[in-house]
Amino acid sequence: MLRLTTCLISLLTLPALVWADAVPSKEAAEGTFADRPYSPYANRSFPERPLWGDTHLHTGLSLDAGAFGNTLLPDEAWRFAKGEQVISSTGQPVRLARPLDWMVLTDHTDLMGFAPDLQAGKPGVLADPKGLEWYEGYTAGGEDAAKAAFDIITNFSQMTLPEVLLESYSPGADAFAFTWEQIVLAAERHNDPGNFTAFIGFEWTSVPKGFNLHRNVMLRDGPIRALQIVPPVTQPPYGDTDPKALYAWLEDYEANTGGRAVAFAHNGNLSNGWMFPTEDTYHGGKVDEDYVQNRARWEPHYEVTQIKGDGEAHPYLSPNDPFADYENWDVGNLDITELKTENMLAGEYAREALKRGLALEEKFGVNPYKFGMGGATDSHTSLATAEEENYFGKSVSAEPSPTRVLHPFVESDLGAFEGHTLVASGYTAVWATDNTRSAIFDAFKRRETYATTGPRIGLRFFGGWDFQEDDLLTRLVADVGYTKGVPMGGDLRPREGDGAPSFMIGALRDPVGANLDRVQVVKGWLDTEGELQEKVFNVVWSDDRALDADGNLPEVGNTVDLETASWSNTIGASELVTIWTDPEFDPKQRAFYYVRVLEIPTPRWVLYDKLRFGLDLPEEAQLIHQERAYSSPIWYTPSE
Repeated sequence: MLRLTTCLISLLTLPALVWADAVPSKEAAEGTFADRPYSPYANRSFPERPLWGDTHLHTGLSLDAGAFGNTLLPDEAWRFAKGEQVISSTGQPVRLARPLDWMVLTDHTDLMGFAPDLQAGKPGVLADPKGLEWYEGYTAGGEDAAKAAFDIITNFSQMTLPEVLLESYSPGADAFAFTWEQIVLAAERHNDPGNFTAFIGFEWTSVPKGFNLHRNVMLRDGPIRALQIVPPVTQPPYGDTDPKALYAWLEDYEANTGGRAVAFAHNGNLSNGWMFPTEDTYHGGKVDEDYVQNRARWEPHYEVTQIKGDGEAHPYLSPNDPFADYENWDVGNLDITELKTENMLAGEYAREALKRGLALEEKFGVNPYKFGMGGATDSHTSLATAEEENYFGKSVSAEPSPTRVLHPFVESDLGAFEGHTLVASGYTAVWATDNTRSAIFDAFKRRETYATTGPRIGLRFFGGWDFQEDDLLTRLVADVGYTKGVPMGGDLRPREGDGAPSFMIGALRDPVGANLDRVQVVKGWLDTEGELQEKVFNVVWSDDRALDADGNLPEVGNTVDLETASWSNTIGASELVTIWTDPEFDPKQRAFYYVRVLEIPTPRWVLYDKLRFGLDLPEEAQLIHQERAYSSPIWYTPSE
């Protein structure tokens, strides 16, 4: 096992160029030296660096965000993402440590335009008894405002919104059309190809019985196409909560405008087990050939981590994985109307979904859960903050204050989402050839993306059949990866010979962040008995540690100082690279592989709040954690 080579140090310490050397095409590389350009960086044809962004952000135009008091509109959200300082809805100056490269602004489409009118007390809102009640709660502020906001959300999820308000803020209404135009034109104003990419998008807010089946939609296009349509809603009689209704809208959009669009599933840990159904019925229909084909076509990406919990794995589903218990939100939905059951958990987490996809592919010939990994904030403050020391919360009520850690975000008779359980997560890194709508969109389609819980960890992951340790002894590592294999998100090429797949993996710490603890490969497969299996392999790690007989690795240690909310990079490694070959490969079994990178322990945002506000915290409040990155998988399919 090769952990780090001297030849790679100068390359991997350049964050913009991690594993990104540009060299001639495969055809040129296979020719003689005389056939190649002298410069090994000429004719580059693959991504050079990861571009960082957020696929899920709300402004005050969203029903719930506005009801919670968010007064910032799309222009402020775009300016903030680009690195400018803005004033938050609670009057606090805020700025990102580093600007983003791109973003999708995803305001809710249902009741589009209602929130600003509620805040302004427009006559059409006050004429309805519920509208008046909500306005009075909003203007009273504090607990009354929070109760009004959650009453709006409850009425929305139970489909009991007042008909007059539905009619006034649904497709066909002037307020709806005007708000969509605002969203589209704001994205166009801030789109700066080559420097910052502003995507036109929205959130399709399916929430039958309170179960979160939301999808975020991203358009590849500009206003010429986006303004030819109106986005879909879910409230009857104007829309439908069945995902097939969204797929039909996406197909119509492409057919009628000539544009292109994709949908990203919201992290599924509040879906009551309905986000990743198998052959069972789901809300609205049955998992059949039509369903798996449409989902495979329209949903190439999954939001695996965000403010409302991390959705990679759960300890109940992965009892042999000590790192599966990370920021889990494992109750039924935001109403907390049900506690978790085994079946609910299995239908909500990414690793289990990837495994279920193998079984569905065996049955239907199509894998509906063949998705790339990504992270998002799902912030409803207009502020895409995923930095622990700069965390501005889920909603205006959770912006920095002495009470946000101690005040429940949601509570009911069955339990509560305590304030300290909110997560400062996450971002998506995209391996795109240019910082443009077309290049980033295309990277999403081929699933060449990865998620982090906030840090900007560099990560390369290639799969092939003949990677060797000597492949790491060159500055042209990325060329080797693309030439001999496929990148994250791809399918292994047909098997060559009798060998097992090998993987080229490189991870680089965030240049202003924590050192790395370890790199793991997560494998899932469908065995010859038709049972779904998984295993986590520690493949490269820091410091002087050794695996035990069961493949377990000792903990990396902990340097966090709880008195100062600081840590020391005296443990861990700045970069970890390796070639890893699957030691348990069976060519007859469908399988997937993805990489999980763990940082050394660092402070959670809760510890920063404790020190800045002088708080006494409950014992269960977690003060430290190990942030991480998740690559998109690489899949293996047996030859026929």
